[in-house]
Amino acid sequence: MNAKSKITLTPEQETLLITLFTKAQPGNPVFFDPKAQDILNEVDYDFTRLHVPYKTVILVCQRAKKLDAVVRDFLVERPNGVVLHLGCGLDGRFWRVDNGQVDWYDLDMPPVIELRQRFYPANDRYHLIASSVTDLEWMKDIMVAGRPVLVVAEGLLMYLGEADVRRLLLQLRETFPGCRLIADVFSRMTARSATQHPSLKRTGAAIGWGMDDPHEIEAWSSGIKLIEEWYFTQDPDLDRLNTGYRLAYKLAGAFKMVQRAHRIVYYQL
Repeated sequence: MNAKSKITLTPEQETLLITLFTKAQPGNPVFFDPKAQDILNEVDYDFTRLHVPYKTVILVCQRAKKLDAVVRDFLVERPNGVVLHLGCGLDGRFWRVDNGQVDWYDLDMPPVIELRQRFYPANDRYHLIASSVTDLEWMKDIMVAGRPVLVVAEGLLMYLGEADVRRLLLQLRETFPGCRLIADVFSRMTARSATQHPSLKRTGAAIGWGMDDPHEIEAWSSGIKLIEEWYFTQDPDLDRLNTGYRLAYKLAGAFKMVQRAHRIVYYQL
């Protein structure tokens, strides 16, 4: 691909650049993905237009680091497992965690996958699916053959309506019995207020769903079990941040409502 190739971005593509930008900051003490930086170097786009606050950079990188860790742990226990990354954007998780055996599926909207193919070519164990996550027919393209399945939904579920989230999870449970799901979620209050975030206002993305009690999902079907609710205030690398951010996280950790504004939930479906 030629450097500085001009790309006319659709709304879906422009939204995914937010997370790519956050993971490409070499001075970030929490997480850095050099592949993300390589991609940005090849895209002719003024990223200052995204207006990404530094606190968003830190939080998105905390999320990426935690999800990477969960996937690695899953693959230690189940080396030949199948991982589905829903709403993959331009993230390179497969290359960060690949154990040489995992069968991996990255799914996103067709305009996103079209752009993604320019940077991440498919191979025998790495597959791309161009589909809306709510068009559940895509599950028929997943070849599991009895292997354990982990579903990763990073920065995705809050953009769906509650009915679509429920349909998705119940269909995952039916199609891949006993699979696991790791996702980040908003509280209801956060979902209502997130539309004022400068990056989301710039891209026009809409927030649709929030959840206060993680046990709500357990009531959707017998057998669904919460494994973990993880708060960003639990990140062991917080001591790498400057004094102001360390203090902010310490204060946030004193209030459950603040901790649950945005957190990560892990389920057995």
